[in-house]
Amino acid sequence: MPSPLRQPPPSSRLSPRALLACAALLLASGCTGLGKYVWVDEYQEKPPPPDASYRIAAGDLLNIRVWNQEALTTQARVREDGRISLLFLDDVEAAGHSPAMLSQQISTRLKDYINHPVVTVALEQARPIKVTMVGEINRIGPLEIEPGSSLLQALAGAGGFTEYAHKDRVFVMRQEDGTPVRIRFRYDDLIRAEGRAPTFRLRPGDVVVVE
Repeated sequence: MPSPLRQPPPSSRLSPRALLACAALLLASGCTGLGKYVWVDEYQEKPPPPDASYRIAAGDLLNIRVWNQEALTTQARVREDGRISLLFLDDVEAAGHSPAMLSQQISTRLKDYINHPVVTVALEQARPIKVTMVGEINRIGPLEIEPGSSLLQALAGAGGFTEYAHKDRVFVMRQEDGTPVRIRFRYDDLIRAEGRAPTFRLRPGDVVVVE
């Protein structure tokens, strides 16, 4: 039998600030509820599809190497228009391609300038991901964090809790296959590195709610 502390909380216990923020988010997303409730220790994260490959996007830093052509070997940041600038080629469309696809594209275009170009493209630094912070947190709204950031890092980036926060009522709202899910955390578990809470990693689009 689970302890009383692990029973799903009624929505009426949300603070007014968190209720207003959640209502706005639900209306914007078209959701009809806050989603399935689960503690982080019981949460079964779905792995990405086996055929999923990374897609380049604006903000990514790429390492581009052209074999035996040091002048063409460079690092390039993907601009907001999704392109990068390379010697000889000027603008190259990068966003939406996998690194392997971009390698082939650059190789094809370089054939007009060098014989048998061999190009490799690697992700040097991924773009920041965006999450949303709402509720009893000092800086509410969108927050950019590094890929692989923990919940503790996001809370610190948002300036920590307000004086009204319930530190054992921290949630991550996430969409999985179109279904919303609420994942609950205790702040003490995060700072004491207990259970699965410290190893949980945020994803783009997650919403962090502090009651």
